[in-house]
Amino acid sequence: MKAVLEGLIFLSGNEGITIDNIAKVTELNIDEVKTILDELKSDLENSERGIKLVILGNHYKFTTKEEHKEYYKKLVDSELDSNLSQSALETLAIIAYNQPITRIEIDEIRGVNSTYVMRKLLIKGLIEDIGRSELPGRPKQYIVTDLFLDHFGLESTDDLPDLKIEEEPSEEDNEQNLFKSKYTEENTEEEKETIEE
Repeated sequence: MKAVLEGLIFLSGNEGITIDNIAKVTELNIDEVKTILDELKSDLENSERGIKLVILGNHYKFTTKEEHKEYYKKLVDSELDSNLSQSALETLAIIAYNQPITRIEIDEIRGVNSTYVMRKLLIKGLIEDIGRSELPGRPKQYIVTDLFLDHFGLESTDDLPDLKIEEEPSEEDNEQNLFKSKYTEENTEEEKETIEE
């Protein structure tokens, strides 16, 4: 069962997972979950593994060990030098224009799960979480960082270009377009008859 809990925590990603959620999924009682989590935490601390189990608030999540941070910094620096993927740019734009915003709201706008992309952006330091929203479940809220502004040569998010949002045509506009279309067709038929005469 320890492996199951490890998998659940891994899947929960940066959000982490609560003991209550683990108990609900595994159908174990709270005390059993706590015992297994303590064992998992101890296993990771006393091994040569590169991750550790931490408790932030009431959420359990995996983080990297501080003694290896120089290597992680090199990775982040090299990744910042590489081009950002289309999905990363799309996610960044959504956050920049709508911040603060939750991952669920980002997913709704993009139409796909953004967990992996956001994890990469967090690692690169281009976004950060600023606490939990008042929405049900109290999901984390994200904003872009100063590094994001530096990366794109902006002084603040006020310097972002204005979005041109094309409005959906109203029902009245659709009816007018339909009328114009029919009127044009009728005229064309009349013109044809005039030419034939």
